[in-house]
Amino acid sequence: MRESRRLAVASALLYTLAFNLTFFIQELFLVVPKALTPGLRPTLFHNNHLWQGQHPLASLFQGTGALAIFISAIVCMLLLRGRRIRSTTVRLFLVWMAFSGFFQALPQVVFGAFIPGNDVGMAMNYLQMSSAAKIVAACIAVAALIPIGWCVAREMLRFMPLRVSLAALAAIPLIVAFRVPRELLEVLLPPVVATIVGLAAIYATAWRIKDVDRISDPPSVSLAYPLFANVALLLVFQLVLRPGIQFY
Repeated sequence: MRESRRLAVASALLYTLAFNLTFFIQELFLVVPKALTPGLRPTLFHNNHLWQGQHPLASLFQGTGALAIFISAIVCMLLLRGRRIRSTTVRLFLVWMAFSGFFQALPQVVFGAFIPGNDVGMAMNYLQMSSAAKIVAACIAVAALIPIGWCVAREMLRFMPLRVSLAALAAIPLIVAFRVPRELLEVLLPPVVATIVGLAAIYATAWRIKDVDRISDPPSVSLAYPLFANVALLLVFQLVLRPGIQFY
């Protein structure tokens, strides 16, 4: 019982870390392309980014953040293949990084198809996608949830999936703490949507998975490293990023 509780706490900490790192990657890759574009002067914050100036490519670059975290999720899934990474803590962290990347990115495509002011929606408008094309993109994103959920579920099932997934829900208040102050809807909606959509996709497919080497006993995980990493990242978010970093 003690080890299973330890796993749940570690999972909550690792999900908090992975979600906020993924969000940072997204914002960073929204800022960097703009910083390299003449006439644009972006600033990176702990919960969003802003820019001054005008350039036609600015709208297109609103889609680079979602693309970046989707690619980061693929990289994490590739790292999880085989047994090259033996640390249970690292493997669980990579599972949550993949989870965060996939399920933060895909809902943005769906929202972008119907909300022009959404980041991905602005990129779709730059690409002059018709309403029909946007709906097709949204349908593809929704359909992708099933195979992606299956892939992530295969890795999550190696642990104690119920405790691990419930820990993700418990981590939402911790995730919000990294991004305040901002409007409640802005800080609460992304982790709620990504977590619920991701867990729904996983549990919709997990029952079909039979050939996973399940861990019968709770695996040993570290609490010290995830706790230290979260504290360090929180300090970076609130002390360094909150005032804003100018990329010009």
